[in-house]
Amino acid sequence: MVCGALKFGRFTLKSGRTSPYFFNAGLLSSGPILAILSEAYAGTIVAAQQSSDSNISPLPSFDVLFGPAYKAIPFAASTALTLHTAHSISVGFAYNRKEAKDHGEGGSIVGVPLKGQKVVILDDVMTAGTAVREAIELVRKEGGEVVGVVQCLDREEVGKDGVSSTTREVEKLIGAGRVKAILRMRDLIEWLAREGRTTEVEAMREYREKYGLKD
Repeated sequence: MVCGALKFGRFTLKSGRTSPYFFNAGLLSSGPILAILSEAYAGTIVAAQQSSDSNISPLPSFDVLFGPAYKAIPFAASTALTLHTAHSISVGFAYNRKEAKDHGEGGSIVGVPLKGQKVVILDDVMTAGTAVREAIELVRKEGGEVVGVVQCLDREEVGKDGVSSTTREVEKLIGAGRVKAILRMRDLIEWLAREGRTTEVEAMREYREKYGLKD
């Protein structure tokens, strides 16, 4: 909120829904904020790999962090660095160009080649999940295997079928329990309630009642 990445009000999402909040990860763009964010991504990954909770599927070991263009590119680079410096975990990172390069090395992938690699995709936020599905398809096309997705924020909304969440729909593509998140909508509601922001809390709860998961 300090940098304006998280706002409350009335916003029309790509899905067409009118939301009481909006998250723009493109504004997470300073050194201190990227340091905190990469620590959060790395910590979420490590915790998911080491979880002993029988109800939570662990995140498998992997070789490459993939940051879909454009917002997630710095997230993948800084998180790969933090995994190395803070957790002694060595992984590569890669990202895609929006348009394939037809000269020089060519192709649409920059960074570690994905063929034969286990890949974790970093995402900012999923609403309909269109972008992350495209990223999964791209990784597979390059010969990689997507073993996980880590979001910054899980909106915890029902997906296209109006029953299960977008997260669960994506997990049908990569495996149950393999989509993780740093924060969830319920965490935002909790924080707003602690801050005494009753107007925002009411709007968030109404939205969740309409579009949120009921489990």
